[in-house]
Amino acid sequence: MNAFLAQLRAAAEPTRLRLLALCARGAFCVSDLCDLMGQSQPRLSRHLKLLVEAELLERVPEGANAYFQVPPGAEVAHVLLARLPEDDPTLAADRRQAVRLAAERARAASDAFRRDGADWDETRALGLPAAAIEAALLDALPPRLGRLLDIGAGTGRLLELVAPRVASALGVDASREMLALARGRLAERGLAGRCAVRQADMYRLPLADDSFDAVTLQMVLHYAEDPAAAVAEAARVLRPEGALVILDLAAHGRTELLERHKHRWPGFDDAALAGWLGQAGCALADPLTIEGGPLPVRLWPARRRVVAGGPVSVLAF
Repeated sequence: MNAFLAQLRAAAEPTRLRLLALCARGAFCVSDLCDLMGQSQPRLSRHLKLLVEAELLERVPEGANAYFQVPPGAEVAHVLLARLPEDDPTLAADRRQAVRLAAERARAASDAFRRDGADWDETRALGLPAAAIEAALLDALPPRLGRLLDIGAGTGRLLELVAPRVASALGVDASREMLALARGRLAERGLAGRCAVRQADMYRLPLADDSFDAVTLQMVLHYAEDPAAAVAEAARVLRPEGALVILDLAAHGRTELLERHKHRWPGFDDAALAGWLGQAGCALADPLTIEGGPLPVRLWPARRRVVAGGPVSVLAF
């Protein structure tokens, strides 16, 4: 009861309710919130500290910044937000400002990629069949999911596609520019309450064991210095019997891609994936080839095994 009362006290203040409503629409840093609300950084920092301590918001560090968002499991926060009046003029003004900021973020990130000449959409850059790839990924996932993790989320496209099927989804990526694009995409489509992104190293995910029902790695492993370690780390955060779906290039002879697109590996064969998955405590199901492009694309679906006495250990790389 004490924790519940602390949450109610933390929320019972106009500025903090506005912060909750904004952070339910997406992840914002302190400078964003100062811009949106027209208040000073010291004042908002104090309010944010109280909300984080009450577990109504979570603070996610990213480089020199930290982003604030409503955690999926913050039931009291979601109940309070559902009771806020939609026609309140202050909250309506905050929503308009949030939409404006999301559009500015997405535009700035896209401009930066165009200016620097980066092929951030690798599927398009390689001429791969995007629609077929997306359909295969969705078919490989269970029709309804609790929590999903997308490793190497890029611009957040997969999060957008799975949003109707999940209770919550998290995308992780090492690139802050990619995360900016993903945040803009999710906010513009009204998905930030269910889907979030954060910066993370795929070899050391800041996530608990057994915490996701499904994990995806799409076009990630051919960049990995140690693919086996990346697979093992993905399996670590997957619950027993959870789904691990890997989509990547099949083995090919296009060695020029290693230099032109900075690929580390020229695709993979089934034996390599079966070995890495087995070492990580997962069982490989029937792989699938996705036709229609200049390079072979392969999908490897797997399940994390359960052994007598508990889930198989996947901590050793």
